[in-house]
Amino acid sequence: MTSSDAPVRFRAGVIGHPAAHSLSPVLHRAAYVSLGLTDWEYDLRDVEPAGLSEVLAELAAPAGDGPVRTGLSVTMPHKQAMLPRLDAVDPLASMVGAANTVVAQRSGRGPALLTGFNTDVAGIVESLRETMPEPPAVAGTGFGHADEQGVPAGRTGRRAVVIGSGATACSALAALTELGATDVTVAARRHAGPGRAMTAAHRMGLEIATITWRPGEAVSDEEVAEAVADADLVVSTLPSHAADTLGAPVSRALERNGGARPGAAALDVVYAPWPTRLGAALTGGGVAVAPGWLMLLHQAVPQVALMTGHRPETGPMREAVLAALAER
Repeated sequence: MTSSDAPVRFRAGVIGHPAAHSLSPVLHRAAYVSLGLTDWEYDLRDVEPAGLSEVLAELAAPAGDGPVRTGLSVTMPHKQAMLPRLDAVDPLASMVGAANTVVAQRSGRGPALLTGFNTDVAGIVESLRETMPEPPAVAGTGFGHADEQGVPAGRTGRRAVVIGSGATACSALAALTELGATDVTVAARRHAGPGRAMTAAHRMGLEIATITWRPGEAVSDEEVAEAVADADLVVSTLPSHAADTLGAPVSRALERNGGARPGAAALDVVYAPWPTRLGAALTGGGVAVAPGWLMLLHQAVPQVALMTGHRPETGPMREAVLAALAER
């Protein structure tokens, strides 16, 4: 799809499995329109794990007579599996152990070198930064002011909880560190394995606590809920309904605590249906909650810049994604 009748010269797209729900085409196409890139196209492909190597080979191949393939947005389950198939990996993506962006670097229409990048970290950071309430200024604390990294003064050493342990959870660890968290707990069914958050934490030099969570078991749900209620920052990286059993326990834990900690914020990466049970419980307890579409928006901005060389404004992209969600 193009924004005019101009011939398509460049093509990017998103791959995943499943992929039909992805809002990436909405965001990227809106960016192309706002940037005046009338000869760019962005498509969507459902790619099963067995087809990943073939898709990457197509991206690296000479362009031939058609549009030049410039890059891919990458969603689950490919963010970690594709890393060894790339020619180069950006240091952040290598440290996190996951990439959500592949850029085809080529001369003219010749073969391309494929480089992986991670913009999920930026998406998590910016969505939480936009959502975090400004704590009231207290004499002598420095609250209400920010340092050069954009972390409000007095927010270093904050307590954080990550729910889940896959690729997005690995990115969340890096993002929470950037936001000043030093006490991080990961709650997940499994923690062992090369693609898990604990392995990423070791690469980053982070010490994390873990909770082995058994969703649906009352005692286990309560343990995770207590950690969530005591946190300054929470990131749920689970798909739709996977954290539903935490809704009621989190509500009770926040009520026992007399509400959320001052300035508490959370991100739930689900964007439909919204609100999730967890998101509603957090909001009801006084936590400022960012929906998943906000992370998607903020990760798409640097992604467009990497693929096109032009950094888009967020306004048109925000309007487009909200309109698309309203139609679902």
